[in-house]
This record gives sequence, structure tokens and C-alpha cells, in this order.
Amino acid sequence: MQIQPDILENNPRSMAKQGVASMLAVALVLVSLAAFHTGVHSIGVCNGVIGNNLPAPSDVVKLYKSKGINAMRIYAPESNVLKALSGTGIGLLMDVGNGALPGLANDPSAAAAWVKANVQPYPGVSFRYIAVGNEVMDSDGQKTILPAMKNLQGALAAAGLGGRVKVSTSVRFDVVTDTFPPSNGVFADLDYMGPILDFLVSTGAPLLVNVYPYFAYKGDPQNINLNYATFAPGTTVNDDGNGLTYTNLFDAMVDSIYAALEDAETPGVKVVVSESGWPSAGGFGATAQNAQAYNQGLIKHVGGGTPKRPGPLETYMFAMFNENQKTGDPTENHFGLFNPDKSPAYSISF
Repeated sequence: MQIQPDILENNPRSMAKQGVASMLAVALVLVSLAAFHTGVHSIGVCNGVIGNNLPAPSDVVKLYKSKGINAMRIYAPESNVLKALSGTGIGLLMDVGNGALPGLANDPSAAAAWVKANVQPYPGVSFRYIAVGNEVMDSDGQKTILPAMKNLQGALAAAGLGGRVKVSTSVRFDVVTDTFPPSNGVFADLDYMGPILDFLVSTGAPLLVNVYPYFAYKGDPQNINLNYATFAPGTTVNDDGNGLTYTNLFDAMVDSIYAALEDAETPGVKVVVSESGWPSAGGFGATAQNAQAYNQGLIKHVGGGTPKRPGPLETYMFAMFNENQKTGDPTENHFGLFNPDKSPAYSISF
């Protein structure tokens, strides 16, 4: 089958327009996921709150604990959530919120005030990362990211937290291009990403990347096999560039990021998958069966890492609940692992 050029999938999802290569001119063979093992330490879940029927933060945290989920992402500082997380040991990835970027970038004292208001009052919270921007694509917004990161890093260091809490930014997958085969991956705009990567090298922070095989499959179902996209057995792709074999699209996408980091001469930067998921209703390929296959497969898989980088790959699933007030494509309301009444959207185990 002929290899197609990269496709930039234009879907209205507010946080995940996935520009993904049409990776798959594929040959079918039997594969087994049994070779990949995971521990729950590799999986977190994003806690979106765009709904009017969601559980109270204290009940949300109880559900995380009852399911053995020991990491959470939130998209802005939420005092009730932070209070509920205190003392639980649940690791936290917390966004500053895109609207806060200009202020944090322009004024170091604003960054100090932000840390004083949103981090220092919660010594019992296990902060892991602060995400400075989520999928910021406009050029003016992108110019604020690195100055805001530097100011927040300085503020955390001044508060005695610089070594414990890492500052990064969460980017869309399409910051990487030429992703088929994975070994070809490069950053689309190194003038933008290069200085950010240099900052991450200097601080030891990871690059946060939102990775959605769902949007790749939706954008090119003729060339992307559903089994390959959902961790199901049956597909193998060989990369002659790195000599590795891929049995699922998630690995291929993540390894193209590693290839881009090598091309940018920053191979030591760690990757954390800050979002990944599959909708259970509302659009093409969005069924409970497919969502269950992908998300359960992801949980089982990430502890083993990727062919290029074996070992646990920290990953945050999107999302904990179906959110009834999200706008855009109808799938936006159906990414939840759970319904607002805390019942499973489909069978899932951690």
C-alpha cells in the first residue's frame, strides 16, 4: 500500500487538534500485547471539569484512590481539588491556564504571586509538574511560553521548590512532523521548540506531549488499521530507519517524538504523555468497544515503554469523566472513563 504524506487532522477539539502522519502502509501479522507489562505508577488521569453534573472534588479524589490511580492532571489551579489532594500522595500535573501566560511572562512578581497563591499553601500536595500552556498554537501566545516558564521556575526556586516541581509546557503532537516512519520525526518549528528544549535540558524537566492515536485513525482510516490504533493484535510496521518493529500506533507516535528530540540534539529530554484517550460515542470510530480497547490497552502497555525507549512511560489518560458542557465535536462529551455518577463508562481496570 502506498505511503501517504503527513496529514494534519482539523477537528474542533479544543485541546487536541492532532496533526498526525499517515503512518500506516501496513502488513498484517499476529502480535501479542502480553509482552508488555505495566505498573499503576505509569498511569495518571486528567480531571476535566467542563460539566454541570460532576462529583465534588473530595468524591473525585476518593474515586482516584479507590481505583489505584496515583496521578492527576488539572487544567488550572482549583483550590477545592488541591485541598482534597492534600496528604493523598497522588502526583499532580497542574496547568497554569492559557489565559495566565501573558501576565506570568511579563512580570516575575506575578509568577511569584502565582506560586504563593497556588503552590505554597498546599504543602501536602505532591506537585510533579507545572504546565505552562496547553496546546498553544498562535504565534503571539507561543512567544509568552518560555518567559513564563523561566519566571515560574525562578519563583519556585525562590520558594525552595525548584528541585521538586518541574516546569514544562504541554504541546500538541503536531509540533513533530515527518512522523512516518517514526525514525524520521523532526520538530516542525525548531526556532520555537529549540529554546524550550534547551530550558528543559537545563532544568531536567520533561516535555509534555498530548498523543491521540484516535485522531490519527479518524483522519486516515484507509491507511491506519483500527487494531493498530487500539492496541489490538494484528498489525506490524517495520521502521528501516531505526530497525525497530511497531505493533501499535501509540508507540510509533511517541518514538517519532524521541526521534525529533535526537534531531534537535536534546536526546536527554524525557517525554511525558500529558493526554491520551479515545471517545466512546459521538463520532467516527467513537464506540465504547473501541474506547475500552484503547484505554485498557494503554493502561497495560505504558509500563513497558516503547521500542525505542523501554521502561515506564508516564502517561495521563483523558479523561476521568464525561463532560457535558464541552463544545465542539460531539466526541468532546464522551472521552470519560467514568460517568458523572461515578459509574464506569465501560469496563476498565487499573
